[in-house]
Amino acid sequence: MSTIEDRPVARIVDSLTEPQTARARMRAGSGFEAEAMVTVSPVGLLAIGGLVAAILLSVVPIVRASRQRIPPPDVPKLP
Repeated sequence: MSTIEDRPVARIVDSLTEPQTARARMRAGSGFEAEAMVTVSPVGLLAIGGLVAAILLSVVPIVRASRQRIPPPDVPKLP
């Protein structure tokens, strides 16, 4: 009899929930040093990718709208 770990679907689900870790260290000159570490699951990376795509797709309409010239309002002149 096979267990759930032997099934391909269970391995896929496990691979989607296993976290990924990245570390970075930066040094500039003799006085500045920064270190960062992040842990994200593959499903979290997919969510982050969706957010970045939505932000990038929303930039074009915002820039296009900011370039349109709006005519000045008709203000009545005082006599």
